[in-house]
Amino acid sequence: MTRINAKLHENVGMKSLIKSFVGKQKTLFLVDSLGAFMTAVFLFMIELQFSGYFGMPKKELMYLSVIAGCFCMYSVTCFLFLKRNLRPFFKVIGVANLFYCALTIGLLIAYYPLLTTIGMSYFLMEIVIICVLSYVELHVATVN
Repeated sequence: MTRINAKLHENVGMKSLIKSFVGKQKTLFLVDSLGAFMTAVFLFMIELQFSGYFGMPKKELMYLSVIAGCFCMYSVTCFLFLKRNLRPFFKVIGVANLFYCALTIGLLIAYYPLLTTIGMSYFLMEIVIICVLSYVELHVATVN
């Protein structure tokens, strides 16, 4: 019975999160851009200073960092310049974020023997956070 209550509570929390962003859609672009910026900067720092602690090759870290930087620019542009009809733009970034997660999962599989526990933990946490964000973005995009 506890698992059912926990699942119900989790579902209610996600619904309230989606509902709050439906009313403040531009804020969701800001949240996405800040997350993408943090990812880009963090991956760039790892690439330069700490790649040995994570195990992911520097070239792949650079690619992921550039992709995150592009997502940041897209979301900042949407936040600053879009006034109405935001839904299609949420679909674009929501799907793009899911593709980023799929790419990251592919890299985790490809480089699994090289990855450290810290590296695997970081990328798995990033995937979970981005998937939740994509879920919210795609739901906000479909709410009437």
